[in-house]
Amino acid sequence: MSNQEKILQQVRSALGSEPRVDLHRFPIKLELAEDVLTMEGDVENVASKKLALEAAVGVDGVAGIVDRLRVVPAQPMGDGAIREHLRNALVREPALREVAIVEQVKGESRSARESPLNQRGSIEISVEDGIVTLNGQLQGLDEKRLAGVLAWWVPGSRDVINGIAVEPPEEDSPDAIAEAVRLALERDPFVDAGQIRVGVRRSVVTLAGIVASEFERDMAEFDAWYVFAVDKVVNRIEVGRA
Repeated sequence: MSNQEKILQQVRSALGSEPRVDLHRFPIKLELAEDVLTMEGDVENVASKKLALEAAVGVDGVAGIVDRLRVVPAQPMGDGAIREHLRNALVREPALREVAIVEQVKGESRSARESPLNQRGSIEISVEDGIVTLNGQLQGLDEKRLAGVLAWWVPGSRDVINGIAVEPPEEDSPDAIAEAVRLALERDPFVDAGQIRVGVRRSVVTLAGIVASEFERDMAEFDAWYVFAVDKVVNRIEVGRA
């Protein structure tokens, strides 16, 4: 067995050891070239995607990853419908009211609304095969993360590539990630954010508290997974009477 085959075998073993990565229902194609691993296939949800990437990058001999993992959409939607849903969500979001929203449609740029008087940045939306790409420039990481969460919330989104630049550059921190998770929970109409505590160590988010249903518990966890730069979520939320 060549060294390349050994590394691929170790990656498969690591993926198989992760309970939330179901390789039987959602097989992942692996290719290794010059220590760079390409991972391609559909996965069940964003948690499965991020956990698969984390498991693979931890294998010795994997120096980089080309991520072609796509989430099975909660609701099949065309690219135009995804773009429309996201455009409306961004335009309605109070925290982004001073941000210009631009859509890329068949290679043309279309303004989603008139440029704000006190413009504080811009977000450019493009969608291809269910994959949302966000570009542009914002003044804070919290705004960038919020835009990414709103993109993930569109039922047809299969992946979100958040390429928004933050100017001036802002140093990231566990506190910044925690604040972004809290903001996502507060924006989610299906979650009572006041009942949930958020802790962050490095890029691992821990959720605790009490919610009314398993559905709400799951929604809170996925909100945390959707936040840019979150690599793992530990869900300690209980279901019961607050």
